Amino acid sequence: MDGACGTGYATSDPALLLRLRDANGGKMLKRPALWAAAVMACAIGAGAAAADVVLSTSGNPTITLNQTFRDVMKTERQGFSTVTPGKVRKLSHQMRGPLRERSADDAVVDRFHPDYLSALPTPAGGETWRCMAEALYFEARGETIPGIYAVAEVILNRVDSANYPDTVCDVIYQGTGERYRCQFTYACDGRKEVIDEPRAYEKVGKIAKLMLREDAQRTLTQGATHYHTKSVNPRWASVYPRVATIGYHHFYRQPQRVAQR
Repeated sequence: MDGACGTGYATSDPALLLRLRDANGGKMLKRPALWAAAVMACAIGAGAAAADVVLSTSGNPTITLNQTFRDVMKTERQGFSTVTPGKVRKLSHQMRGPLRERSADDAVVDRFHPDYLSALPTPAGGETWRCMAEALYFEARGETIPGIYAVAEVILNRVDSANYPDTVCDVIYQGTGERYRCQFTYACDGRKEVIDEPRAYEKVGKIAKLMLREDAQRTLTQGATHYHTKSVNPRWASVYPRVATIGYHHFYRQPQRVAQR
């Protein structure tokens, strides 16, 4: 393409570089944008160049080619004078190609970033989602984002375990018949559950929505089934192996031989 439209010249001629800089708000264009501008000039001036310039093999070929080159450059410069910054940016984007659609892998990479969660729509769902969202709110709303995901992993790991109920809501409310003898303290501490931090609830609700997807990744806790804050030391913490520490919580996995009893 350099020979056809003079883009090699367009990216090295100081006068043209300065003109493009001025057209771009005083910022020098990067090479893709320069190529785009050159293509724009080619599209504008190619017809005129083809009509006005005729190569000849008679006489002095060097003089003929030099004149041809000057004529082509003149046409190209005339084309550049009509290029607006908007056209340059648009054509530069087209040359780089369309933006790639987000994939599931992208979501895994981005899921811990606050901007990723902020961009998600306001969450909503059925009973399973509400149970998960409430558990994350009362158990982990003050945690880091990875810490909230980790608590969700524990709930789902229990759902998958033969030693626990097989639904999210049943796991969360297991053993709530007696005070302080349930699996998740907020569910049996005798206090009324009041959600008074709507922004925190929206955040954990989004994480709950993501973790209830069939393709949700559980890569933080190595199959943990238990956790506790760093401020307490339950009896089982000396029996179960600790597999992770995330934020304010330690995470443990119940050994298989204990689960089978």
